[in-house]
Amino acid sequence: MGDDIRKINWTITAKLGKPYIKELHANRELSVCVTTLLSASLYFGEDNKKQKTLTQIATILAYAAQYNLDLFTGITYSHNNIYSTPPTKQIYHIEEFSKKVFETNVLKTTLNYESVFKDLFQRLLKPSLLFVIGDFLEEIDLSLLSQKHEVIAIIVRDREEEFPVKLGEVLLQNPQSSMKLNTYFAKKSIDKYREKLLEHDRKMQEHFSSYGIRSIKIFTDEDAVAKLLRLFI
Repeated sequence: MGDDIRKINWTITAKLGKPYIKELHANRELSVCVTTLLSASLYFGEDNKKQKTLTQIATILAYAAQYNLDLFTGITYSHNNIYSTPPTKQIYHIEEFSKKVFETNVLKTTLNYESVFKDLFQRLLKPSLLFVIGDFLEEIDLSLLSQKHEVIAIIVRDREEEFPVKLGEVLLQNPQSSMKLNTYFAKKSIDKYREKLLEHDRKMQEHFSSYGIRSIKIFTDEDAVAKLLRLFI
């Protein structure tokens, strides 16, 4: 992972025409913020892979900032809780941030995304290279943040979320409420689910395009480092 981190070059992410980009890249050191969105929908699939993958991605970006001698800030939003490192170049803070993301219990939790992004906008005083990491399964508005920062959305999904298989009779459990439902998960149910998810993702990508927000999707069975490098090399 160390050699791959050395290939990450923040500067090519600049979008010409946005006035704050000159300020962002005029300084010798960038302000890099990695923000993680933790809610119950991350608790999906075997062995909590979504939260583990999200943690891995956040940690890679944090170490890349440290390697590039840039100021790193890690912010984690979870149910009624905000954890933030100071702007730092110290590995200790990166390790604490990574530990917090990994160990947060997301079951039976929700996020108020409007409040989250208002808080984040107020916290980040300097124009920053801002990574927002989550599963983006709910409607999210990053327009306010994009006015001030270079925003990159990283979407973490389990492949079975997007491409479910026919299971027949199955017991489903809602990770937010813990409610259980006996149902029959067949082709008709899958087609309806896929249609809604595709429409949700289409609107999300339109939103990103409207505000010049770059995005990448990383599945839990993919090499996170290799996918991240596509943004920077």
